[in-house]
Amino acid sequence: MTDVDTDRMTAWVAPRYGGSEVLCTEIVPRPVPGEGEAVVRVQAASLCSGDLHLLSGTPYLIRLGFGFRRPKYRMIGQNLAGEVVAIGSGVTEFQVGDRVFGEVPGGAFAEYVRAAAPAFALVPDGLDMETAAAIPDSGMTALQGLRDIGKIAPGHRVLVNGASGGVGTFAVQIAKAIGAHVTAVCSTRHIEMVREIGADTVIDYTTTDFAAYGEVYDIIFDLAGNRKLRDCRRTLTPEGVFISSAGAPGGNWFGPIRWLGSVLIANLFTRQTLVPLLMRPAAADLAYLAELVAQGQVRPVIQRSFALSDTPLAIQALQAGHASGKTVLTVP
Repeated sequence: MTDVDTDRMTAWVAPRYGGSEVLCTEIVPRPVPGEGEAVVRVQAASLCSGDLHLLSGTPYLIRLGFGFRRPKYRMIGQNLAGEVVAIGSGVTEFQVGDRVFGEVPGGAFAEYVRAAAPAFALVPDGLDMETAAAIPDSGMTALQGLRDIGKIAPGHRVLVNGASGGVGTFAVQIAKAIGAHVTAVCSTRHIEMVREIGADTVIDYTTTDFAAYGEVYDIIFDLAGNRKLRDCRRTLTPEGVFISSAGAPGGNWFGPIRWLGSVLIANLFTRQTLVPLLMRPAAADLAYLAELVAQGQVRPVIQRSFALSDTPLAIQALQAGHASGKTVLTVP
């Protein structure tokens, strides 16, 4: 096993459930890799909606797995890019000094993080760490939704509802890279950005109802959860695919779970395919996305960057909603 200093490091932790106000920094032991693990010095990290759910402990059902009264895992953050500084026995994918990015179960908002080696993929030459850190969660969600569930193919007509957010900006670009015709739904202030990343048609939901727009689509990728399922189904082809990665508000107990259950039930009674999406991290998908970015076919949209020391401010910005792309943390 490669040696690593047993010094300490600074990490953001959440000692209790809540918002950005519960966050504090702690000096904790620097991680040491176990068998099959790598330790990465974090150089950039990005926020995702999952960070907010784990921080607040809502919907309450997630506390069954993450601690009922207080978080079982206090260190927060899932998406990062950085440099491998130590590897455990059995790791053959990486060497010390490699630049990697990926999604980990927690602890990315810190100076160092430890995770199983398959959680990471190599950062292509020429790709900066902030850009790499913005890829994992949102990029894999978009890719798996369109490729694995939607079975997207050149010529498909795709509608992305919530096209300006982290997943939406990836979905628009991945669909275009595959050769689909993309209709993007967003608010007025994001129209130009969504056009710039490749949308063929942009619908401003503040003035136009996409369900009454008169078009039908092979795939609807719903990232907003703000329309009734029957409205979305009316705009699908008879054998179209509806992919839900969001849900109508369901209160603090169930959140979007009730909505996702209704999607599964409706799928039993239609020729259309109606599927809720739960992303599963995969190193192969990270590598595929990195190649798309390196080739210029996909460009992560970064709305704002904060220093790691300003993590609570970054959380507040994400909580405010209506994000345009990703929010990134940088580590000096």
